[in-house]
Amino acid sequence: MTFDTHNPRYWDSADLQSEFTRVLEVCHGCRLCDGLCPPFSDIFDRIDAEDDKLTAAGKVTENPIHHLAKADYDHTVDYCYQCKLCYPKCPYTPPHEYMLDFPRLLLRADAIKTKKHGKTLTQKLRDEITGDTDRSGKIGAAVPGLMNWGAKNKLSRTLLEAVAGIDHRKKLPEYQKGTFQRWWKGRVKQPSSAAVGLTSPSDQRVVDRVALFYTCMIDQNKPWIGKQYVEILEHLGIEARLPEQECCGMPELGTADVAKVTKVVDRNIARLLPFVDQGMKIIAMSPSCSMMLRLEYENYATDKDAARRLMASVMDPCEYLMRLHREKKIALTFPVGVAEKVTYHVPCHLRVQNIGFQSRDLMKLIPGVQVTMVQQCSGHDGAWSSKKEYYQISLDVGKKLFKAIDKEKPAPVASDCSLAHLHIEEGTGEKALHPIEIVYKAMGLSEL
Repeated sequence: MTFDTHNPRYWDSADLQSEFTRVLEVCHGCRLCDGLCPPFSDIFDRIDAEDDKLTAAGKVTENPIHHLAKADYDHTVDYCYQCKLCYPKCPYTPPHEYMLDFPRLLLRADAIKTKKHGKTLTQKLRDEITGDTDRSGKIGAAVPGLMNWGAKNKLSRTLLEAVAGIDHRKKLPEYQKGTFQRWWKGRVKQPSSAAVGLTSPSDQRVVDRVALFYTCMIDQNKPWIGKQYVEILEHLGIEARLPEQECCGMPELGTADVAKVTKVVDRNIARLLPFVDQGMKIIAMSPSCSMMLRLEYENYATDKDAARRLMASVMDPCEYLMRLHREKKIALTFPVGVAEKVTYHVPCHLRVQNIGFQSRDLMKLIPGVQVTMVQQCSGHDGAWSSKKEYYQISLDVGKKLFKAIDKEKPAPVASDCSLAHLHIEEGTGEKALHPIEIVYKAMGLSEL
C-alpha cells in the first residue's frame, strides 16, 4: 500500500486494482461501514448483486468481488466525497497489519483515472471554478457585490449549471467587502504588554506566539471569525503572526490535480516552516485545512522531512486554546451570558484528526451553557455538494444532522466548518455560528 504520490507504484493501475480487491475483501467481510455513506452502500449492493448471480448459477464458492466490473469501482470513486468518517470507524487502519485506508485509496483511484482518461469540458470548467479558491477569492474581493448577485441570480445560475455543472440550487458562500488579509494589514495592533486575562494579573509577559493559517473561507467569506480569534488571542497575551500563504490544497485535491497539489503543498511548507522553526504552532482556522496540513501534506510534499515537521505543529484554534487552558497558561473568564443551550455539529474533518471534542469542551467552560453534540456529516464536503449530479444526494446525507438541529430548536447551532454552515442553512433555515463567535461574545470582547 502506498499513498506517496512521488512513488511510481502509486500510478500503477495494476497495483491499484490489486489493492482495491484486497481492501474490498476485508471490507466485505467486516461491513462495519455499511450505511455510513453512499459509496459503501453502493459498493456493498454491487457485491451482493454479483453474489446473488453466482449463487443462482451454482457458483457459491466463487468470490463476488472478482466479478466486479471497472464501472463498479469507478462509481464508488465518484460517489466518495472524502468525509473520511470511515477511517476512524475502521478497525483495520494503520498500524493494523491490513493497513486499510479507504478514503486515500479512492483518492489514488481518482488521480489515476484522471491522469489516464482526462475529464470532460464541463468537468474541467467546474474544476477551474471550484479548485482555485485563491483566484475566485481575488475576484470576489474585488467585486463582492457582483459575485454575490451572480450567485443568487436565476439566469446566471442556470448558465453556470449548463456550462460547469454546478447545481443552480446550491447555496454559495458570500464574499465580503473587506478580507481578513486587508483587515490585518490595516489594523492598529495592540501591544502584547497590554494583554489581559493572563494567569496572574501582574504577569505582563507574552504567553505564546502562533502563526495563523487563516484559510480561504475565513479570509474571503467570514473574516469576522478570524478577527475575533485574533482579539481572543491578544486578550490572553498570545501574539499572532500572519505568514504568507495560499490555499491549503484541499480543493485541488478534490479535482485530482496531483501536480498542482504538490506545488501548493511545497510552497506552503516553505512559507510556514520558518515559523515552526521558531517554535510556533500553526493554527489552521478551518477543519478541512487543518486536516490537510496535519494529515495529508507528507503524501504530496517533495520534502517529506519538512512536511512532517510542519504537520507536527498544526493545531485547530479551539484545540490550541484548550491546551493552554489545561496547562494553566491562560485563565479563561466569561463575564457575558450567552444561550443556555448550543447544538454543536462536530465537523467530519475534525473527527478524523482524533483530537477529541475541543470546541465542545471550550464552550462547556462558559457558565450555564449546555452543549448538545451531533456527530453527523453535513453532506457539504468541499465542492462535491455543488455538483449537479450529487446535490440532492448531499442533502440526503445531511438529513440526520438537519433533524437533530430541528429537534433542539431554538438552540443556536455551532460548527467549526464554514462550509457545513451553508448546508445547515439549506437544510434547516438556521444560520450556524463558529464556536469562536460564541466564545468571543461570552468573553465580553468588543466588536472589531
